[in-house]
Amino acid sequence: MTANTFALAGFFALTAGAALAQDAEITGDAEAGDRVFRRCMACHAVGPDAKTKVGPVLNGVIGRTAGTYADFEYSDAMIEAGANGMAWTPEELDAYLLAPKDHVPGTKMAFPGLRKDDDRANVIAYLATFSEDGSSTGEGS
Repeated sequence: MTANTFALAGFFALTAGAALAQDAEITGDAEAGDRVFRRCMACHAVGPDAKTKVGPVLNGVIGRTAGTYADFEYSDAMIEAGANGMAWTPEELDAYLLAPKDHVPGTKMAFPGLRKDDDRANVIAYLATFSEDGSSTGEGS
């Protein structure tokens, strides 16, 4: 295969991965997730006026490659996870939010995790309601 063929194959793999991430089933209740997200607000922000805090802005996080939000200085571990293909699908977020330091050893995230399945599903549904610019996606509304 030529270099162009490899590049084209990589493009289609990334495009398909992003489409799958965006189309993955969101099962939680966004309204309940808004309440759960209050535990996250000390470090993270969402919405049109969101700014980086201790953690990155989470607008448009569903489908984003891990460690790539431009205005945040990630740990080497999170950058490596993204470079190795980790993207924030609902399933990946669920596993990470259960035990962040176990899922990505070396992450900067100090939060111990959300033990309840419903809390994780609901906060993921809530995050899915924000597009990259912080406007509503219409999901879960």
